[in-house]
Amino acid sequence: MENQRLILFIALAAVIIMIWQEWQLEYGPKQGPAAVTETTAKQNSQTVPATPDVVLPQQGAGVPVAAKQAELPSDSRITVTTDLIEVAIDSYGGDIRSLKLLKHPVAANEPDSPFPLLRESGDELFIAQSGLIGKDGRYPSHDTRYSVTKTLYQLPSDQNQVEVALNWKSPEGVRFSKIFTFHRDSYVIDIRYEINNASRSVRKVHQYGQFRRNHADKSMGLTALPTYAGGAIYTPEEHYEKITFSDMTDQPLKRNVKGGWVALLQHYFVGSWMPGPEDFSQFYGRRIDGDQYVTGFTSILPVEIRPGEQGQLRTRLYVGPKEHKRLIKLSEGMDLTVDFGLLTFISAPLYWLLTTIHDWVGNWGLAIIFLTLIIKLVFFPLSAASYKSMAHMRRVQPKLQAIKERYGDDKQRFNQAMMEIYKTEKINPLGGCLPILIQIPVFIALYWVLLETVEMRHAPFVLWIRDLSSPDPYFILPLIMGVSMYAQHWLNPAPLDPIQKKIMQFMPAMFTVFFLFFPAGLVLYWVVNNILSIAQQWQITRMIEAQGR
Repeated sequence: MENQRLILFIALAAVIIMIWQEWQLEYGPKQGPAAVTETTAKQNSQTVPATPDVVLPQQGAGVPVAAKQAELPSDSRITVTTDLIEVAIDSYGGDIRSLKLLKHPVAANEPDSPFPLLRESGDELFIAQSGLIGKDGRYPSHDTRYSVTKTLYQLPSDQNQVEVALNWKSPEGVRFSKIFTFHRDSYVIDIRYEINNASRSVRKVHQYGQFRRNHADKSMGLTALPTYAGGAIYTPEEHYEKITFSDMTDQPLKRNVKGGWVALLQHYFVGSWMPGPEDFSQFYGRRIDGDQYVTGFTSILPVEIRPGEQGQLRTRLYVGPKEHKRLIKLSEGMDLTVDFGLLTFISAPLYWLLTTIHDWVGNWGLAIIFLTLIIKLVFFPLSAASYKSMAHMRRVQPKLQAIKERYGDDKQRFNQAMMEIYKTEKINPLGGCLPILIQIPVFIALYWVLLETVEMRHAPFVLWIRDLSSPDPYFILPLIMGVSMYAQHWLNPAPLDPIQKKIMQFMPAMFTVFFLFFPAGLVLYWVVNNILSIAQQWQITRMIEAQGR
């Protein structure tokens, strides 16, 4: 029975182990890349792979290449502002060089500074590039200088969308327009190419879209969270797959797909290229230079445009928060970028319940409290069985201590006498283990729900807690949690083994230090759960001890 309480600490330790494993996956030491040969360097300079049906033209004829300059080349800058985003498009390539999320500030104490999800410089370089390719002439890629007629766009209050057009004419006389469409209350950007073939030959056109991003190995601080940052794809055959940056280094991604999407993920946010569900594409991802990576798609089947005719190519881009209600309306599987881990089948219902409660109470802290209460009510019978077993053990503790003193180091005779007491008192020493084990997956699943919920980012609770996604600035909640763990330790039967007794006394202090750096929302859950557990355990213990008198 002494081991029973260890199981609860193991449940908490399991969360720590999961954090450590994720830390190793994302931030742990990685094998260095092999020496780059001249041939490899040439291959890496080409950021868009050839599709099976396309022979790419020579460099300088519209081939997308990775710029080697310290800074990206630039020309005129077009600024677009909607109700949700502020975007900067460069006329050089038509790249989206900057995208700020107006509803998501950089920090809780900087509400007027929108979070820059896409940016064109520094260690956090992350941009979206797109273009056209073909073997029968020059096409506008992200190395093309477009002409623009306007550099400032604002979504009108009486309209639901705004369009931005960039124009380019090839030496063969083909006119291209790259048109971005931004929508009200949406992080989706529609991109279409309108092509007027004024040349004398048929044009077979492919399109591509890609993200270009820096990713350098970083040391993980105490306040950093073990969330995934890297690539992901969704295919009808394999469904959701993570493609890490180390995967792209070791074995570049090259996959032919119908429909699906290709994305780059980070904590709370995602960028995703979403070809049409009937489009055939090749998804790719590779390391191109230093710490830079490209991930994207290129269409396999060309659009044929005869002389004197016009044609269009379309794709969609999502760059924004991982809000489940938005993602589920996009391409199939996009909601899976809200990564709840292996326990998604438990986490998804918990997330739904949490957001439903929030819609009712209007405060994420209160939603966590009510969700914790509901979980405790669901598991009330199981918890009661566990606490009854502990209470009975606490009641017979003096007898166990007496026989331990009588038999000293004779463990065999002590165990025989102890089992006789269990039999006489009708106590199952393992009676409390199963209820605790059943609850462990729920605890871990809820941990990932609270960790992955972008709506909780910078969400205030009460008084000093102004951001549930950041650690408690005054460490009040972690200290309360430590006190609650010590109270639980006092309610439990004291271990007979002096070494185990010291370990149990040390556990609350150890977990208090660890939780100092947890987001306040997670600590709030553990505090409420502990307080409810103490109340239930105290009542059951009092009843059992009263019966024994």
